[in-house]
Amino acid sequence: MTRIVIIGGGPGGYEAALVAAQLGGEVTVVDCDGLGGASVLTDCVPSKTLIATAEVMTTFDSSYEELGITVAHENPSADERHRVHGVDLGKVNRRVKRLALAQSHDITASVTRAGARVLRGRGRVEPTQAPDGSRAVTVTMADGTTDTLTADAVLIATGAHPREIPDALPDGERILNWTQVYDLEELPEELIVVGSGVTGAEFAGAYQALGSKVTLVSSRDRVLPGEDPDAAAVLEDVFRRRGMNVMARSRAAAAKRIGDRVEVTLADGRVISGTHCLMAVGSIPNTAGIGLEEAGVRLKESGHIWTDRVSRTTAPGIYAAGDCTGVLALASVAAMQGRIAMYHFLGDAVAPLDLKTVSANVFTDPEIATVGYSQADVDNGTIDARMVKLPLLRNPRAKMQGIRDGFVKLFCRPGTGIVVGGVVVAPRASELIHPISIAVDNNLTVEQIANAFTVYPSLSGSVAEVARQLHNRKTAQGR
Repeated sequence: MTRIVIIGGGPGGYEAALVAAQLGGEVTVVDCDGLGGASVLTDCVPSKTLIATAEVMTTFDSSYEELGITVAHENPSADERHRVHGVDLGKVNRRVKRLALAQSHDITASVTRAGARVLRGRGRVEPTQAPDGSRAVTVTMADGTTDTLTADAVLIATGAHPREIPDALPDGERILNWTQVYDLEELPEELIVVGSGVTGAEFAGAYQALGSKVTLVSSRDRVLPGEDPDAAAVLEDVFRRRGMNVMARSRAAAAKRIGDRVEVTLADGRVISGTHCLMAVGSIPNTAGIGLEEAGVRLKESGHIWTDRVSRTTAPGIYAAGDCTGVLALASVAAMQGRIAMYHFLGDAVAPLDLKTVSANVFTDPEIATVGYSQADVDNGTIDARMVKLPLLRNPRAKMQGIRDGFVKLFCRPGTGIVVGGVVVAPRASELIHPISIAVDNNLTVEQIANAFTVYPSLSGSVAEVARQLHNRKTAQGR
């Protein structure tokens, strides 16, 4: 029986374990925190659970008056005029932790049910290969004892941890990273969020919706610098309109506690004061101290593991998946990398990872979902494509629900009309992107999207309408 050792129990690790066990491998998962990894325990699941509460509050706040809903609230102050409800953050966070642990337990049950063994500890790859090609993995158990496993293949799926600024180290009380916010019992009155990437934007929007006064410090010209510029512009406009202080081109150099407050010093000398500070300045791969380079695994300058499209590293018999590879920091990509690794090693049919079919979502309000080629790809000449963007304001369902912000954007090839990318900015864009993802993955044309029935009225109707406009434009140009 083929022996598989997986170091790390996040999406890349546990999905690989399920595949390997189903294909008849003898699987051992070595994990130190709990299956699900950071994605389930401290990152994706907790943050989206918190955001779910914020989403309900934002939806209500932004539309209840227009929809004709009245609320009983005696003598509201000027600051409370548009906020007629609050949040018990301690209760919210207890729910967040409860759901995260429940999800981790469910994953553990699934993996063990499939026949894999789970060891609580830390794994280290030994440097040499045996004559039969196997490798030894030393496991330091939670109780301090050690065990040695023999593996025909090793998958590294150790994830990443929050990056820290030396002069702004988190204390877990007032200066926080994104793994520590779920210990808060009270809502931050004035929250400074340092970093305007996906993590920073999501938390800034969520805490603003929950009732915090938020300042978002961005070192770039705009929020979400890596996302579609039109989408980022919509979100930044929404943030500012809802009262967020968005500080562009402002790099944080230090953060320190002053009693019950935090002072953040910017690179230009300006000082911002708040009750709490959330540092969201990227992540560091968990690749140090586990024997990778000694075993022949090539690391990038950033510390990420180099892999090919079937998850192989430069060392024979060692694969890698997830955030430790730096490919795309998405749970779905990590899971696919892990599955591909096991398909490849165990001889099953496998398709190499294709990043142009990956759909991604930013869980702000409105959400931003993307798939395929981007506006930047079109602008810099990577691909020749036509584009149409349709504001949601024209959508009848959006009008009924009081939705004002957002759009659907599609890209297609000029000759064939094949859909090569799309962007959706809307409530639940993470759901609306799916038909576009199917189109990109299966080389469908705008004609095929346009001719498929949609429910009337529905937000998904805008996807079909954009396809119709692209089809009409293509037809007109062809005459």
